[in-house]
Amino acid sequence: MTRVRFAPSPTGYFHVGSARTALFNWLFARHTGGVFLLRIEDTDVERNREEHVDGIISAMAWLGMAPDEAIERQSARTERYRVAIDALWEAGFLYACDCTRDEVEARTADRATPGYDGYCRARGLAREGRALRYRTPDDGVTVVEDLIRGRIEFPNRAMEDFVAVRSDGKPLFVLANVIDDRDMQITHVVRGEDLLPTTPKGILLWRALDEAAEGEAGWGEVTPLPAWAHLPMLVNEQGKKLSKRRDPVAVELYREQGYLPEAFRNYLALLGWSPGGDREKVGLDVLVAEFRLEDVHHAPARFDVQKLAHLNGEYLRELPVDEFVARSRPWTVPEEEAAAGRWVPGAAAGAPFRPPWPPERFDEAVFVRMAPLVQERVTRFEEVPGMVDFLFLADPELDERSWQKAIAADADGARALLEGAIAAYQGCEWAPDDLKAVTLAVGESAGRKLAKAQAPIRVAVTGRTVGPPLFESLAVLGRAEVVRRLAAAVERLSAGTGS
Repeated sequence: MTRVRFAPSPTGYFHVGSARTALFNWLFARHTGGVFLLRIEDTDVERNREEHVDGIISAMAWLGMAPDEAIERQSARTERYRVAIDALWEAGFLYACDCTRDEVEARTADRATPGYDGYCRARGLAREGRALRYRTPDDGVTVVEDLIRGRIEFPNRAMEDFVAVRSDGKPLFVLANVIDDRDMQITHVVRGEDLLPTTPKGILLWRALDEAAEGEAGWGEVTPLPAWAHLPMLVNEQGKKLSKRRDPVAVELYREQGYLPEAFRNYLALLGWSPGGDREKVGLDVLVAEFRLEDVHHAPARFDVQKLAHLNGEYLRELPVDEFVARSRPWTVPEEEAAAGRWVPGAAAGAPFRPPWPPERFDEAVFVRMAPLVQERVTRFEEVPGMVDFLFLADPELDERSWQKAIAADADGARALLEGAIAAYQGCEWAPDDLKAVTLAVGESAGRKLAKAQAPIRVAVTGRTVGPPLFESLAVLGRAEVVRRLAAAVERLSAGTGS
């Protein structure tokens, strides 16, 4: 049975590259009927944070990638590492070194190739309080058979005697990973290409542990090497490697903005792999059925936020309206969601999202009427409040640029049109088609086409020039409130405010 693992370090927000790695491991496990494991590599005491562990687990649950067995934590495996290190030491694979970086650089300044020079190999130093280096073979090659990149050979003479254990007795990343993967019976190591240079070191250590297992130390069992698959790098729209400082790379950010997990998961799957043909919107069943590591591409994968938003919009528009309403709730009634113990944007950071209207003014029945119109025009749930806030505010939040462009720029014409609309709206049928016909007539009498006639009315009623269809919005808002807002706009014009 295939066994794969995702092994993040909780030193920051959950990176989209890490999420892609987790997804490819999870898809491979599901495709092969195998097991997907989560191992938290939390031995870096200075940088690790428990809130980042929670963030990883929460984000993976959001994406539907829960592990199949209990979560492992490296911090709980200290004794196991000690046993393995003792075995490697007793078998002669490790030696103690007390060289400082400056000393190594001074000795090797004239060498053509940088790196450690093996100075302590034969010194026979005691291990206590010193770093332990692996004694790299002087000849031969270490071969990585990569399912994505093919056969890669690393000459052993090009590898220095690398540090495997710190002076405090703790194993470095590569050794701890090998010990963990052996104990967890990992059959395939699927990870980013940035870790490829450490793979030959891991293979050497793996084989050394096999030899130590057969010797007197008897620390464990001989274990088959896993298969390797190194995933392509993620780059931004400019083709540069994704940077935490420059690019939006935190999965938590995309959840906060209102991306659907199924859309985000679909997009991650396309970063280095494709289901064939021109398909981009692909259901989870297809992803699981067709995913193969051998089909993952070599070339860097471009993380395009605009493409992700477009795909998310497609998923949003396919939701049944009642589901769209329900999944909008963290952005429309976050207080109720939080009270029910459900996730709310910003809550994890201690600043829960608050919509622009007072909670008591929100009317879900009104939102339900508008939901189909909003659903057609948003790509993320965070855009929903801005589409409907005019319905739940005592007065619309006025965008001054919209006011200047649609009303103040032609104050006399706008006043005449708004006054004509007030008169016409008080006696017409209150339905979208009737409102459109009446507005068309008002516009014609003022010498304006419908589009030009709508603009002042929209700004007066909603506060801005863009939003859901105007006449449906007027119908939902109600005659009395529409007329009141139009009159308030006329009064503002008369008073010269904003003109």
